[in-house]
Amino acid sequence: MNWAIVEFPGSNCGPDCLYVVEKVLKHKATLLWHTDKRIPPVDALILPGGFSYGDYLRSGAIASLSPIMEAVKEAAQAGVPILGICNGFQILCESRLLPGALITNRSLRFVCKRVYLRVERTDSLFSHLFYPGEVIRIPIAHGQGCFYADPQTLEQMEAQGMILLRYCDRQGQVSPQSNPNGSVGNIAAVQNKRGNVLGLMPHPERASETEMGSVDGKKIFESLFRALEAYKGK
Repeated sequence: MNWAIVEFPGSNCGPDCLYVVEKVLKHKATLLWHTDKRIPPVDALILPGGFSYGDYLRSGAIASLSPIMEAVKEAAQAGVPILGICNGFQILCESRLLPGALITNRSLRFVCKRVYLRVERTDSLFSHLFYPGEVIRIPIAHGQGCFYADPQTLEQMEAQGMILLRYCDRQGQVSPQSNPNGSVGNIAAVQNKRGNVLGLMPHPERASETEMGSVDGKKIFESLFRALEAYKGK
């Protein structure tokens, strides 16, 4: 499988994603820069975490105007799977490829820790290797990770199955106490209606080897790979 990783000034998780793709998954990867205006033929795109453009204005807002984002939007429209992690999620929302917005954590503090997540859907490209309601553990590291959408948008998201992961406790219970940033509905990951664009605040690339304490994040990458492999085999 051939992945492309889009980096912006201030991105700092591109090398982590590159490591997981090449060393853990044993796939091919191409690094793209924000000034590139085209994306070569690839199977999937990753917008990694970091602090694009120093997170000035709003996180992801300036990056959403980068030259390469027009090509990213075209790829999304063409059905190419796109995974936006942390800052990548923020960029996808600012680019209107995903609904809602990521705002400052309710605590007004940067949060960096491992969190529990409940898998809400298992019929997604990105989650079909999990079982319904499975509780996984993946690290977060963000200051503006509080997902917000107005009530009408949230209702549509629920009805259209766009919520993939929610923050929860070890037993899978969703509560204010298990919400690390104040996200409405404990939402941690959102996909588009078509199901080929996913944004999540947790960092799956930091939970892809046993040495890191969890391989739950690896299953997100593997889910996508297996889904595309099955599609190509038809």
